[in-house]
Amino acid sequence: MKNKFYKKTLILAFGGAVLFSSVGFKSDFFEIAKQIEIFTMLFKEINMNYVDETSPADLMDTAIKSMLTDLDPYTNFWSEQDVQSSRIDMAGEYTGIGAVLKSNGDNLLITEIYKDYPADEAGLKPGDEITKIGDTKVSDFTENAGALLNGSMNSKITINYIRQGKTQEASIKRSAVELKAVPFYTLLEDQSGYVVLSRFNQKAYEETSRAVKDLKSKGAEKIILDLRGNPGGLLSEAINVSNIFLDKGELITSTKSVIEKYNKEYYTQKEPIDTKIPLVVLVNGQSASASEIVSGAIQDLDRGVVVGARTFGKGLVQRPKEIAYGTQLKITISRYYTPSGRCIQALDYRKRDENGKAVRTKVEDYNAFKTKNGRTVYDGGGILPDVRLESSEYSSITRALLEKNAVFDFATEYYYHNSLEDPLKFEFSDAEFNDFKSYLKTSNFSYKTATEQELEELLITAQSEGFQQDILDSYKQITQEIDKSKAAELDEKKEEIKAVLQDEIIKRYFYQEGLYENHVANSREIKKAREVLNNPGQYAKILEN
Repeated sequence: MKNKFYKKTLILAFGGAVLFSSVGFKSDFFEIAKQIEIFTMLFKEINMNYVDETSPADLMDTAIKSMLTDLDPYTNFWSEQDVQSSRIDMAGEYTGIGAVLKSNGDNLLITEIYKDYPADEAGLKPGDEITKIGDTKVSDFTENAGALLNGSMNSKITINYIRQGKTQEASIKRSAVELKAVPFYTLLEDQSGYVVLSRFNQKAYEETSRAVKDLKSKGAEKIILDLRGNPGGLLSEAINVSNIFLDKGELITSTKSVIEKYNKEYYTQKEPIDTKIPLVVLVNGQSASASEIVSGAIQDLDRGVVVGARTFGKGLVQRPKEIAYGTQLKITISRYYTPSGRCIQALDYRKRDENGKAVRTKVEDYNAFKTKNGRTVYDGGGILPDVRLESSEYSSITRALLEKNAVFDFATEYYYHNSLEDPLKFEFSDAEFNDFKSYLKTSNFSYKTATEQELEELLITAQSEGFQQDILDSYKQITQEIDKSKAAELDEKKEEIKAVLQDEIIKRYFYQEGLYENHVANSREIKKAREVLNNPGQYAKILEN
């Protein structure tokens, strides 16, 4: 059995080696062949002679991941399950239960339920932790256990899950699940058409163009395109979505690489829907990749006003490469540039600090570029909006609360102890914010600032040089002051944190639809977009040279 596993893994390794050597002979071929031979011999000797039983597959997985870690976080090895998940995301439809999941230790945590799909009909809720799918324990499944929830149309699956400490069981009949690129659009009372574009899958252009046409037919005189939280997707769809508002033949983006064949320019290919209608694009720090291509093109070509917060800053382009056994290498092949020529990549993975982390481009190192009208824009750190709003910008404390699931977990507790009747009228109160602060104390929430991390590294260095005792008292005093500042930051960013909590809570009761309805009524970003659109003079002035 071990020999069979070993042979299969070597075939995979050889296939990967051939791929890497054929990507482009940008390095000396002899050096590549030499390193492959060394690795193959090393891999063989370890598996044949190590004192304990080895798993060739596990060792190869570790080797691959370690190698890719030195590149960028977007260059990844995909298993068959990963490949299938990506195809589902891009296609926008699959057969399953209609829930968003993420790994949570030995269980699968449900983070969102899609309205009227099987998981919803079975009574599942965000916060439920799936422990067993059919006869398989999630903890025993070494790969993506969530794939077990997908299957053929109308087939049934039984799951066990934990809710509020109690184990329960549900029987679910799978159905077709549609992942809409445009989950919501509506005509506002001031004749502004509001369109939410949540992902750039294969349906992005089709659904966005349909929404814009429908809104125009109902009397829309201006458009708000909401790309907040949109993580990106297909480059081709980004080009086509831009084409809705831009003439055929406009340059939207170009890609550059040391591999000549990846140096390309991408122009709009279709007839536009409307090149004159006033347009605002909403973005925030979670708007990435294809979202930045669209917002960057709209800004560089002075076609509309960008409102919100600086975008994520992902200026790298990936392409999947088939390897073997249904696996893929998702590899970064180039950088993309906006029409003005700027690359908005924020992190430079070619440069690392002493901890091996990619270096972020400093503001003073940004380069200036000119839009079509001669306005100055900058590279190096995402798309900077024409109109910036603090409410769109996530502070370090808010990011930490989200990353550590503090907001999510509080919303789960809130749901089981409160009732809501109307998504439009709900507003997270100051009293409830105080409850949240108390919850953080009981849940032992903590996070480290960049300053704290640097201080800890300084202390370790001092210890190695024999100076630890000399600076220990100062170190303790500084950390105490930082703790006070962190506690104060919670109150300083109260409105920002309340908005995040409000969004998460609304989704528990009223799904995505209720969240968008609440945003239309209460979002500061949408209110600002409408203010700009309803003031032609202000709109024109923003786009002037």
